[in-house]
Amino acid sequence: MALINQNEIEKRTGSRLLRNKLSKYLFFACTLFGLIVLTILFYRVITQGAPHLSWQFFTEFASRKPEESGMKAPLLGTFWLMLITAPVSVILGVATAMYLEMYAKQNRFTAFIQTNISNLAGVPSIVFGLLGLTVFVRLFEMGQSVLAGGLTLSLLILPVIVVASQEAIRSVPNEVQEASYGLGATKWQTILRVVLPAAIPGILTGSILALSRAIGETAPIIMIGAFTFVAFVPENIWSGFTAMPIQIYNWTGRPQAEFHDIAAAGIILLLGMLLIMNSIAVLIRNKFTKRY
Repeated sequence: MALINQNEIEKRTGSRLLRNKLSKYLFFACTLFGLIVLTILFYRVITQGAPHLSWQFFTEFASRKPEESGMKAPLLGTFWLMLITAPVSVILGVATAMYLEMYAKQNRFTAFIQTNISNLAGVPSIVFGLLGLTVFVRLFEMGQSVLAGGLTLSLLILPVIVVASQEAIRSVPNEVQEASYGLGATKWQTILRVVLPAAIPGILTGSILALSRAIGETAPIIMIGAFTFVAFVPENIWSGFTAMPIQIYNWTGRPQAEFHDIAAAGIILLLGMLLIMNSIAVLIRNKFTKRY
């Protein structure tokens, strides 16, 4: 009795090859559809907004007249927000990841914390806006300040940085750490001189991608009451502010078509900043990733 039925195998192979070919064309069509939609979107935004990208656009405040409107206040407001968001979220995120990976005991409580951190990374951004409004604006009475906005955005991206940092620390082989202990180094010396330098590329990549998400978020800072029309530059962390997504949102809501063209110019500027930040993250990952 033959163990292999050649006719049955040939019959099944033909149907499998057909399904494989159909799947290939289906996936290609899905990819092509996404690329076409993205191309149309880019074309529409660039042709609409590029003529308005001038030096005046970067140096003028928002105005009731479309031809005199600029992005000075949102640009500097976003810069101030990042001055708060970047150090707070990166320091807290890396420290939390370091504790969970290097010091915390692996028990149910630690697993419960890690599960909640992972779930928080997928919570809608408006929920963090409500949290920032309740805690920073009302409870701590920070008002509609740069500090309240920066801390709210820090809460938003903190889970992402913690998860990315944990993955980076986890990727450092145990043998390298054990070799450090074998040479007489303490745990802190091993973390500072072995684990952290090896994990920095992954940590930086995750942090930059998280910060690029914070720059493009609108809902959290709208919830805490950021201004939609600002004709001044923040002077300190207690100043009022606006940000680029809010200004773009404001312009797109105006009835005049000229404001829609200026909003397209703002979108180009915002996309350019996000593209630069994501490119830096990719360069860091490719240049400093060390293979053990």
